[in-house]
Amino acid sequence: MVAWTVTRTWPGAGGSWFIAEARKPATVLVRGGRMRGVGDFFERIVDLDVDAADAGAVAERMVDWMVSRGWLLRETSGDAMYSLQVDEGYVAGPEWARIAENWGEDWIPAPVAVIVGRYAHYSGQGAIGPAEAICPRCRATTVIIDYPQAFEADPAVWQPFSEAIDAWERTGAGEAHCPSCKAGSPITDWRWDDGFGLGALAFDFWGWPPLTDEFIAEFTAQLGHRVEHHAGKF
Repeated sequence: MVAWTVTRTWPGAGGSWFIAEARKPATVLVRGGRMRGVGDFFERIVDLDVDAADAGAVAERMVDWMVSRGWLLRETSGDAMYSLQVDEGYVAGPEWARIAENWGEDWIPAPVAVIVGRYAHYSGQGAIGPAEAICPRCRATTVIIDYPQAFEADPAVWQPFSEAIDAWERTGAGEAHCPSCKAGSPITDWRWDDGFGLGALAFDFWGWPPLTDEFIAEFTAQLGHRVEHHAGKF
């Protein structure tokens, strides 16, 4: 879980740049006198390569691995997690603190939701789309949100991408044409700016302190696929 306090902002190419620092969210006491965060923050890892047919098996393999390391339990709960696609997630195991920053021995993370199925995954708060899309053929960048002049997607630019994403979510296939080279490419081959990803498998860590870089690297290696890693708030 990453909550950020912005300490400086300035305009730049591709949008507004900022410096931010991680901070703890507000906390409440839970049964047993231990602390749990409120504010409904999550940290997400999206598998960008697995197809829908294999996503369930890969999800089971990754959960088995995390349970074997003591980071998760087999027990599930819907307490303090708000992923839209699933109602419950896996409860943190006795060794969970080894893969996250130290926010004190009284901290209790919420469950980890495992999301299987084709979805567009957004960071931040709300479904704000990507600012840019990069063509897999010619590598040209299409500006979708022209920061800092605009803070919402240009409807005419975003529509063909949105329609291709909708088709991919429904059928597993969707194609977008590059405004520069005019070539059509599968929507999953396009590259986006940070904070957006299309994937058939995702892991939402609700209410966790920031996951360590070492864990993210180990998780990615275990997964064996490219990932999108971002944070957000419900």
